[in-house]
Amino acid sequence: MAFQPIVDIATGEVFAQEALVRGVNGESAGEILSRVTPASLYRFDQGCRTRAIQLAHDLGCEQLVSINFLPNAVYEPSACIQATLKLADELGWPLQNIMFEVTETEYVRDRRHLQRIVEAYRAMGFLTALDDFGAGYANLELLVDIRPDVIKADRNLIIDVNQNERRQALMEGLITLTNRLGIRLIAEGVETLAEACWLYQRGIKLQQGYLFARPAIETMSLPPSDLIEQIRASASASV
Repeated sequence: MAFQPIVDIATGEVFAQEALVRGVNGESAGEILSRVTPASLYRFDQGCRTRAIQLAHDLGCEQLVSINFLPNAVYEPSACIQATLKLADELGWPLQNIMFEVTETEYVRDRRHLQRIVEAYRAMGFLTALDDFGAGYANLELLVDIRPDVIKADRNLIIDVNQNERRQALMEGLITLTNRLGIRLIAEGVETLAEACWLYQRGIKLQQGYLFARPAIETMSLPPSDLIEQIRASASASV
């Protein structure tokens, strides 16, 4: 597993550490997922969850840990979460410090099933998120049926948003939507200072991307404090 921080620009602190699957030779999540067969999907999903929590604990992480999960691997929410609950109890890991992200790599065959998963997880104390919103299978249609705590805006909406009017219009619409629905908005894939400043100026304080830190295998990365101050100063100067 590798970890990448989600940064709260307003406080200068790490909001969460996202756990990302990596191969033993550094292979990407996509490469690893392409090798997962339908027969091994459930075991793989369970293994990723428990490994992420165990490793975060061993590394002394005190923030929220965000874990991608495959909804089609969950046949029954309360049964499929037992290994996670058992490990969290053994480690003394608070359930409210776990966020499950619905990954965009998989088509959700049954949205009602996903709705039951999200509702069950929230009832247990977990946070839930829609990953890569605006790309792949994470779209507005899902919001008809489920109530995520968090939406993560896809990198395709973030690229050059500071100078691309179409992306600006889409992001401003997403900001209005999430505010109306009471959902936290995270901008992921932030790679330039100009993108970060534009987003922060419009109230998106939770950001993630190479600008702050690249995923670090089996260790925790922290964003440079001077970078956070630069984003704040830029936003203040433009007011």
